[in-house]
Amino acid sequence: MLRLFQLCSPEARSRFTLLFERFAIDVLKETDVAGAAKILGLSWDEAHHLLERAVIRGRARKSKQIPVQMGIDEKAFAKGHKYVSLVCNLEAGTVEHIAQGRTEASLFSYFAPFTLDDVARVEAVAMDMWPAFINTVVRCVPGAGDKIVFDRFHIVAHMNRAVDIVRRAEAKALRADGDETLTGSRYLWLYGAENVPAHRQVAFDQLKAQSLTTSRAWAIKEMLRGLWECPSRQDAAEYHRRWHHWATHSRLAPVIKVARMVRAHLPNILSYYAHRVTNAVSEGINSAIQTIKKRAFGYRNQDHFMNAIYFHCGGLDLYPAVPTHSVPG
Repeated sequence: MLRLFQLCSPEARSRFTLLFERFAIDVLKETDVAGAAKILGLSWDEAHHLLERAVIRGRARKSKQIPVQMGIDEKAFAKGHKYVSLVCNLEAGTVEHIAQGRTEASLFSYFAPFTLDDVARVEAVAMDMWPAFINTVVRCVPGAGDKIVFDRFHIVAHMNRAVDIVRRAEAKALRADGDETLTGSRYLWLYGAENVPAHRQVAFDQLKAQSLTTSRAWAIKEMLRGLWECPSRQDAAEYHRRWHHWATHSRLAPVIKVARMVRAHLPNILSYYAHRVTNAVSEGINSAIQTIKKRAFGYRNQDHFMNAIYFHCGGLDLYPAVPTHSVPG
């Protein structure tokens, strides 16, 4: 049995005992650094130092093996188009790498330490259609053309934006005539049919029954969602042909723009049927990161932001090691 003395001894280069540091990590998992500092009776810098040490410790211990199923995404760090690039393990649901920016160099910093044999393990890469990410994966991953899966959630998000542009233009035209039909309906059109809140369903059904261009745009968006529900890639290709014809003949410029984008990237959209991966895990991690940002009221320091992501989403072994050597009595 480990002696209490061992647990009460500080780790090398730390003034905190193992018991305290392990407790501090538990507290940091439940709140932001400022909140943990208040609970632990530490300064903000001391609390963050414990978090930073835990991240360094955990990343040093983690196996340096590239994921078989990888997700690549971006996250806004602050206003003004400041981003970090995220590489996720889709099977483990963890963040494997964070890099400043969303350039080719940002993503290449993840692949650079691996050999070609290492990277050849990658079977599928779920990502959005950001050119810098595409270029880097094609450059680094053997056979990337068959492994890249353009993520359905990002594609539907493009279509949702198109629906909203149509809605805004139509609402403006209607208001000019004193018609408030679309007022307050913005978020209804962003729902999938199955997710409309029960208390808004009747009102939404009434809206859809009217001759609105927004309703037509929404219906085209809903049909696009079915592209990933087909029995096979061949069926999906035929489904897309019919959807594309409707979308491009809709006379709705934002919808037509998305339809052309989908067609241009169709091979790597339909590669979903070979790999059955999406960035749903990455989106879940994005939601967790957003919670981290809100809890801390935002981050001014990008390194602090990245450390917080690794701490909460990295799947790391954060705790200081408990000595196993015997202690003389």
